[in-house]
Amino acid sequence: MSAETLSAGPGSGPDFMSLVDLDPSFFVLPIITLLGFLIPILYIFPPIPATQSDCLSETHVRLGLPKAKSNLKDQHAPRHRGDASASDTSRATLQALAIYPIKSCRGIELERSRVLPTGLEFDRLYTFAQLKSPFPLATGAGEKPKNPTWDFITQRQFPLLANVKVDIWVPNPARRQAAGLDEGKPGESWIVLRFPWRNSGWRGAFQAFAAKLSRGWRAVPETEILLPTAFPADWEVKDRGYVYEDVKIWKDVVTALNMKTDLPKQLAQYLGVSNELGLFRVDPGKLRNVYRCASTSDEAGYQPIVGFQDAYPLHLMSLGSLQEFDSIVPKDAELKELDVQRFRANLIISGSPAYDEETWKSIRLKPGTSSLRGNAEFQVACRTVRCKLPNVDPETGIRHRNEPDRSLRKFRNVDEGAPKNGCMGMQLCPLFEDAGNVAAADLRSWVEVGMEVEVVQRGDHLYIEQ
Repeated sequence: MSAETLSAGPGSGPDFMSLVDLDPSFFVLPIITLLGFLIPILYIFPPIPATQSDCLSETHVRLGLPKAKSNLKDQHAPRHRGDASASDTSRATLQALAIYPIKSCRGIELERSRVLPTGLEFDRLYTFAQLKSPFPLATGAGEKPKNPTWDFITQRQFPLLANVKVDIWVPNPARRQAAGLDEGKPGESWIVLRFPWRNSGWRGAFQAFAAKLSRGWRAVPETEILLPTAFPADWEVKDRGYVYEDVKIWKDVVTALNMKTDLPKQLAQYLGVSNELGLFRVDPGKLRNVYRCASTSDEAGYQPIVGFQDAYPLHLMSLGSLQEFDSIVPKDAELKELDVQRFRANLIISGSPAYDEETWKSIRLKPGTSSLRGNAEFQVACRTVRCKLPNVDPETGIRHRNEPDRSLRKFRNVDEGAPKNGCMGMQLCPLFEDAGNVAAADLRSWVEVGMEVEVVQRGDHLYIEQ
């Protein structure tokens, strides 16, 4: 019997057809029908393990704006640049807000935020650090560093930190109630850190397939780390093996909680950190006092403080200034235009003439078109002296060899207190009406996109080095 003949047995008759005589739709239609059924099922219920984010989405909501709703989509539009010839040059508004819960990792754009003495809520709670020794190590096995110190790391040394994404999940009462959780307890907020990672072999192939199936064709496999926004309790510190250690932030040394036991070894491999990698949580009882250009405790009513910010609680950038500077920066295939996110500001304003902010000494944010009713006030402490970090593209983690650092040093060498560096942006300290009568831990105000900027005082600035 021919292999191409359909047969029901030795007695088959002429009614049976050869496979080659069948219409192609005989095979195609069942396959299409099967795929049409399976693909939606796999998309809705992908056969992949649930992530930390998947679990949190049952009881929490993710903080921040999706990229499609960013207030910075048109940051290079002419409307963001104020008219320096106008009689009123203070018609600036708050265009965008951003926080960076883990120092030098990807930020989160917000619509509204609480302002604390340390800056915006959730900003710079954590920093990565590497263990360094002032002495060279011997080649013997098991050799440990002599007199080691933990030094914070940024995109300056490890540009791939730009690809470490950070989400904050805050409790949602409706979702918690639907999940049957006790509404007498508000629940905790969490940070989910995500970085690209793919295992080798068939495991990596499955990870890539699962990522694309669950998050779209361009998605890549990621590893997640769950971190608390609140400072861990004593029992958690003990149970999880956390330790208090000194970490160096520029020239300051501060004691903080090292939570390195929560880090997978793949993170150091991805970033290219060859030394031991640590993760420090700022201790709310051991914050750094801010002096230099900041208001004194008598002037502000409290002593300005920071967590893991470089030097001051908040950083302000003007889109008008960015556009002016961008127009003189040389461009190439790797740098087509400057994104304001390269400069990692918390408050981004629109409608002010280029560099007008450098004459501000104190400002008041008024409700404007926001939903807020109260004001928020800030001392404008000094200019922001730039390092080479803005050379890193925040979308790719690729560092440009020259720009914008070269242009900053050439065209923005404008502060006699920092004669060898370029400046872009301003450093702020929050001011509070009741600062003299309330403990610093209880001070707060609110800011929201759409607020108007009122310049309360103008004057000159002179940067004071650390």
